[in-house]
Amino acid sequence: MMEYKGFVGNIEYDDEAEIFHGEVINTRDVITFQGSSVAELRKAFRDSVDDYLEFCAQRGEKPEKPFSGRFVTRISPDLHRNITAVATISGHSLNSWVAHQLEQAAKIALSQVTVRQVGRKTKSRRNRRRSSP
Repeated sequence: MMEYKGFVGNIEYDDEAEIFHGEVINTRDVITFQGSSVAELRKAFRDSVDDYLEFCAQRGEKPEKPFSGRFVTRISPDLHRNITAVATISGHSLNSWVAHQLEQAAKIALSQVTVRQVGRKTKSRRNRRRSSP
């Protein structure tokens, strides 16, 4: 993943086409980019974000904010009761406790993210060749 001016790009690698491609994932507007090297991909990502911001300015529109800081989630009444109790026992409000838990989970998940390989067919072919008699 890459970040630039608050926009986050998710990157994949297409082994068959031998190209990286990505999409900004934290906006509803479609912003894509691609490159054949990491340096080219990084430049394309930044150029795409800058182009998007310039396009919005030319149209007199505000770019969509990546996130407002609010989201609604539905949980069971039992889970709601349990996390409220845990938050209270730990001396936190429900909002701050949930925000902390989500922050910790996100850090762990993001630390495990790697560039995914789209061309899985190539990988499968290699595995078949190795297992062939």
